[in-house]
Amino acid sequence: MLDHSTNGKADEAVRRHWMGLLARAPEGRVAALSADLPRAFDWLRAPEIGAVMVRGRAGGTGGPFNLGEMTVTRCSLKLADGTVGHGYVQGRRKADAEAAALVDALMQTDASDQVRAAVLDPLETEETGRRAARAAKAAATKVEFFTLVRGED
Repeated sequence: MLDHSTNGKADEAVRRHWMGLLARAPEGRVAALSADLPRAFDWLRAPEIGAVMVRGRAGGTGGPFNLGEMTVTRCSLKLADGTVGHGYVQGRRKADAEAAALVDALMQTDASDQVRAAVLDPLETEETGRRAARAAKAAATKVEFFTLVRGED
């Protein structure tokens, strides 16, 4: 897990990390983990559902192409101290987008340690478990190819 830092580029990487965790969380999980967080904020943009274009690259290195559209829910809010938080999640999940924006805002305040322990650490642990289970399932189907040497030159 990345540590919170005061340096600009490190802050950006740390924020990108927690925003990714929030965006990849299973449906309802962020809202459930953040249920006890203080909800004193004003909407800058209430949760709204829209679509974004997903781009891909052939073979991972080829030219970019438009793969298709994906439904997302986004919102922005402002805490009483002026801290702004944004939330983007896949699908039609207004409660999760609100919770993600709230966590984003609170992670930029003095409450970041408590929010990390209550929301981000469990999400990261769960994501690591899901990845390990997927890797183990894939490893079970791995086929080893080898060549026998016949002894002829």
